[in-house]
Amino acid sequence: MTNSNAISKSYGRASRGDRMFDIFNYILMGIILIVTIYPFLNVLAISLNNSADTVRGGITIFPREFTLENYATIFQRQDLTTAFRISVLRTVLGTIIGLIACSLLAYTLSRRDFQGRRVISFILVLTLYISGGLIPVFLLYRDLGFINSFWVYVLPGMVNAFYVFVIRSFMDNLPYELQESAKMDGANDIKIFWSIILPLCKPVLATIALFIAVGQWNSWFDTYIYNGSAEHLTTLQYELTKILQSTQTGSSAAYGNNIAEKQQSVSPDSIKMAITIVTIVPILLVYPFLQRYFVKGLTLGAVKS
Repeated sequence: MTNSNAISKSYGRASRGDRMFDIFNYILMGIILIVTIYPFLNVLAISLNNSADTVRGGITIFPREFTLENYATIFQRQDLTTAFRISVLRTVLGTIIGLIACSLLAYTLSRRDFQGRRVISFILVLTLYISGGLIPVFLLYRDLGFINSFWVYVLPGMVNAFYVFVIRSFMDNLPYELQESAKMDGANDIKIFWSIILPLCKPVLATIALFIAVGQWNSWFDTYIYNGSAEHLTTLQYELTKILQSTQTGSSAAYGNNIAEKQQSVSPDSIKMAITIVTIVPILLVYPFLQRYFVKGLTLGAVKS
């Protein structure tokens, strides 16, 4: 009886401890959730709030005076449609071409019978630590004809050493016997890569695709440096950056005739928040489709068995 009572008391204490631990976890996760979501809801509320009312401050997660005037002010720019199209095009093409180039190079470096894998890997590592600098890169792109060209967004960055090593690490964890069996059945390297390796690399490819897409979508400095004078090649991020600068300096030149008339009624804070929402919504729409591959792709590609 004494032993059974002791066990019951010990079990009761453990149960209470488990319940307290669960309660603590729920409270902690709730606080983290609030801290994570609140800034986004606050930005959304300010972007949907009347500009004159926004100056008063005190907006939390709900707009006091709902309006779409801030978004109308942004999208009345005539060149914003072109910028959106170019941004979508560079994101789609850049992601596809980058995935193909990085995965092909990673597959080549993962082949045990490839003699030059160490030399090429060393050269790739050097690119992570050494850069030619902005001026030499600009001169190189000029000689290659990339200045004022759409392909400056896609071709120079289609191979990223970090992405190559992540994909190669994932491929190294795949059973090499699969490739040997396919060779015995008469499959060539292209067939092995396309039919066997790529289907097994969906998690890591989805992860890298997300990285490339976010980088392409958020990029604006390359437009400023290489295509600043080509209005037909402007990007959404670059145009929104110019709008943001004009609201900060109070200049109406970048707004256009129709928007300049509304500048007095639109506060810089409202424009900033509307710009923020416009730039992050496309990524938020894409991420849920890739999220289930995200953690799996990184963890499997980071540890070599």
